[in-house]
Amino acid sequence: MSRIAPQDIQGFDPALKQLFDRATNAGVDFAEQFAVMARVPPAVAHLYPMLQALKARGGIRQRHLEIAIVVVSQLNQCTYCVDTHGPRLTVEGISPAGVERLLQWEDHPELDVADRAVVAYATAVTQAPQQIRDAVFERLRAVFDEDQIVELTLRIALCGFFNRFNQALQIGEPS
Repeated sequence: MSRIAPQDIQGFDPALKQLFDRATNAGVDFAEQFAVMARVPPAVAHLYPMLQALKARGGIRQRHLEIAIVVVSQLNQCTYCVDTHGPRLTVEGISPAGVERLLQWEDHPELDVADRAVVAYATAVTQAPQQIRDAVFERLRAVFDEDQIVELTLRIALCGFFNRFNQALQIGEPS
């Protein structure tokens, strides 16, 4: 149960209800997070359309995005995000057992070179962004262009934000 009562979805104005439906797959994903964040309308009015635009842009494969999100969420111990994004990663070809051991990426049999670069980078950005070694960027540049690296960095940082938001307000926690 969230520490802050979610806004009543039925009370949303039509534009916000439409955004809610698009952003949460009609209430399936992250409905509680959206409804709590809706207490600050500019937050939902800007964050969720940006996430949708990034997804529509297709700059990063969904597999790599989900790997980054699950890695960041595992490192930050955000079970809400891991529980929501883990199954999406299985759709992308990584087994449930493989999702659980994603942080052991160096010898992970289900990860390719690009996947490993994403795990290493997501880990570095989450744990010590000021200390990222050139070798991490060399690994990234071997499989991603600079636009993709910027987008990946943005998505990793946003995931950390959402992790902290969910954890601080206990969004997705059992009642």
